[in-house]
Amino acid sequence: MSEKIEAGSILTGKVTGIQPYGAFVALDDNTQGLVHISEITHGFVKDINDHLKVGDEIQVKVLSVDEEAGKIGLSIRATQEAPEQPVKVKKARKRAAAIINQDDDSQGFNTLKDKLQEWITQSKM
Repeated sequence: MSEKIEAGSILTGKVTGIQPYGAFVALDDNTQGLVHISEITHGFVKDINDHLKVGDEIQVKVLSVDEEAGKIGLSIRATQEAPEQPVKVKKARKRAAAIINQDDDSQGFNTLKDKLQEWITQSKM
């Protein structure tokens, strides 16, 4: 593995292979890294083949270098500016109003204050 490759550096590489989980990118004659599918572009990527093909020259940012395992994690989207997210407007929630039936005191929701007078009257009878 080349010693010049460090996390955070931006390099030009060539796509050498595509798998469902990511794309392999040759950084030089002896060094290759992987761009995980989540690092292809901003947003959801269903099929990598819609974004890349073997032989494409691309700019990548080195996310991680694991010397022992010989793995280099790369990102294409880290070299691109994130698209603006639309501002979400919170909608006011409608509160359900309890309907109190004045004619039928045995059903519905009444507050304790409303029922207290009724209970006092009932207890005197």
